[in-house]
Amino acid sequence: MDACIEAHGGLVWSIVLKRVRDRSAAEDLTQEIFTEIWKTSGRYDPSIASESGFIAMIARRRAIDWSRKQQRLPEMESLPEKADFPAPVETPGLAMDRDSLWKALESLPDETRKLFTLHFEQGLTHSEIAESTGLPLGSVKTRLRRGLLEARALLGRLGDRLNLNPESRS
Repeated sequence: MDACIEAHGGLVWSIVLKRVRDRSAAEDLTQEIFTEIWKTSGRYDPSIASESGFIAMIARRRAIDWSRKQQRLPEMESLPEKADFPAPVETPGLAMDRDSLWKALESLPDETRKLFTLHFEQGLTHSEIAESTGLPLGSVKTRLRRGLLEARALLGRLGDRLNLNPESRS
């Protein structure tokens, strides 16, 4: 591979630079191209094209693919270095500490609270929860999702009851 890069690095680099203006992106793309050349080297047929022709074709195709992909990405604007972002709005009574939240969730089924504890308190992934509980992965995901929906409804009702829900104020 070193000999290939030494012999054709300039060719690939020049093809990439025709499409990519950002040097870092050009370096990444060049590396990807040489990785693809390594993986597809078995398809090289000297009766069809020269070695440099084969490499140039791969480089050109990958550079075009990269350009098209960049055109599909949304345009990003940089944030000003020092922006005057509004301060978060504090709504009295809507904040809830961790203990109050878990106390409010006591009406959820024990199994749901156990899954919440494993996921939100202990930071286990869905797969880790499935492994530790013996539940199928799909069941863990479904039960966590249903539990979140139940918790949202419960907290919404709690907020309405305490007249804390901003939507219920008029």
